[in-house]
Amino acid sequence: MRDRKFTEPALAAATWIGACATFGVLVMLAAFIFVKGIPHMKPSLFSLTYNSTNVSLMPSFVSTIIMTALSLLIAVPLGVSAAIYLVEYAKRGSGTVRVIRMTAETLAGIPSIVYGLFGMLFFVTFLGWGFSVLSGAFTLSVMILPLVMRSAEEAIMAVPDTYREGAFGLGAGKLRTVARVVLPSAMPGILAGVILSAGRIVGETAALIYTAGTVVRIPTSPMQSARTLAVHMYALSSEGLHTNEAYATAAVLLFAVVLINAVSAAAARRIGGGKL
Repeated sequence: MRDRKFTEPALAAATWIGACATFGVLVMLAAFIFVKGIPHMKPSLFSLTYNSTNVSLMPSFVSTIIMTALSLLIAVPLGVSAAIYLVEYAKRGSGTVRVIRMTAETLAGIPSIVYGLFGMLFFVTFLGWGFSVLSGAFTLSVMILPLVMRSAEEAIMAVPDTYREGAFGLGAGKLRTVARVVLPSAMPGILAGVILSAGRIVGETAALIYTAGTVVRIPTSPMQSARTLAVHMYALSSEGLHTNEAYATAAVLLFAVVLINAVSAAAARRIGGGKL
């Protein structure tokens, strides 16, 4: 009892210290990027055409939106479907489920450069897609698939069994119960995984350099090469000729990530509040 008296306050203090430190680092990082980047934003940076003088980020911004949407369009249905199978249809505790979960956790820890090399060997070279938006999107979808699947699985597992039992008691079948009861209740958790995946896609560089290439243009075909904002920022900073523009690109990238997270979180709250 006496140990508990001292342990609980110590754990609470450690939690608060960790939370404050995390928040402080986030604020300092955002402040540094905005202070260094916002003063160097100018109209030429948002031109629809890129050249060596204006180093416009707009083509890369559009490419980032296209790459994110296409990658999520590929990975989210597969990840959510796999999670539904593992939780609702597969036998709980079976060897197959354990192997799939272990594989997903292993894939989630692989560095992105390895995914880039795999994408270059398979999508770019073996399938002959070349450096293209399609090669980059498929590589990113493979990279985020474990995250989407595990997040959706945890969200579905968190839905109380009483929801399922109530639906079965009203005569609903398995598929209808999953579609009309389980998935709406788990949607906030599923969207949280999608938010994390979108953030990883937006900030990815290594995997895309080897698969999507670095051509600065607004792609009109999925088979064309393109450069995302993160790759654009990396290229500008590594060249050393447009460091100020690289900071401005970082500020736009950070603002885009914050905006995506805010919109997605609001959508998750709206969906969760309307269904539960």
